[in-house]
Amino acid sequence: MIAGVCAGIARHFGWSVTGTRVAYVLLSICSAAFPGIIVYLILWLVLPVED
Repeated sequence: MIAGVCAGIARHFGWSVTGTRVAYVLLSICSAAFPGIIVYLILWLVLPVED
């Protein structure tokens, strides 16, 4: 919801946005949250901005 990373990934693959966000949060919690934050920031910088 901050930068639209999960929504963009969900839209690209045709997945549910809510399901993608829930999966991301669960994955981040299971990996002690730190790697998830780094991945989110990298994707925020790398993914193109939608018009």
